[in-house]
Amino acid sequence: MTIQINLQSDKVEKALADNALVVAPSSTLRDVLSLMKDRSVGSVLICNEGKLLGIFTERDALKAMVENTDLSTPVLDLMTTDVLTISKGAPLVNAIRLMTRGKCRRLPIVSTEGQLVGIVKVSGILDYFVEHFPEKVFNLPPQPNVVMPEREGA
Repeated sequence: MTIQINLQSDKVEKALADNALVVAPSSTLRDVLSLMKDRSVGSVLICNEGKLLGIFTERDALKAMVENTDLSTPVLDLMTTDVLTISKGAPLVNAIRLMTRGKCRRLPIVSTEGQLVGIVKVSGILDYFVEHFPEKVFNLPPQPNVVMPEREGA
């Protein structure tokens, strides 16, 4: 099977991150930053009764720090609400396209009812490539289209 066929037939859940963090909208900036640090993650998903409300990323954290935001501020006031999402069961290639067009590194997966299923990250997609196509990944030369002007060797 080729990479293209696999990316069209394998579902987005194949690259599902196992370290997605979910917090309540009432969580404070202090609690969220502490959680992100302790778990070594770059984002948390904000949900209410399983429904995705927004995402808080390290970019939002930097903005809050620059603006000297009070640490007791609810994350609901700081999160990004216009979050790109992908439907559960969508082809993995659709996630890659969405992430490329939207210039995002994380894409929450939601059910048809809007319930959060998980999150796919760029790192999960890279892990998918390495796991499923090791011969393609590990055998690529650093610069695949370089043509030597003359033969090497004696």
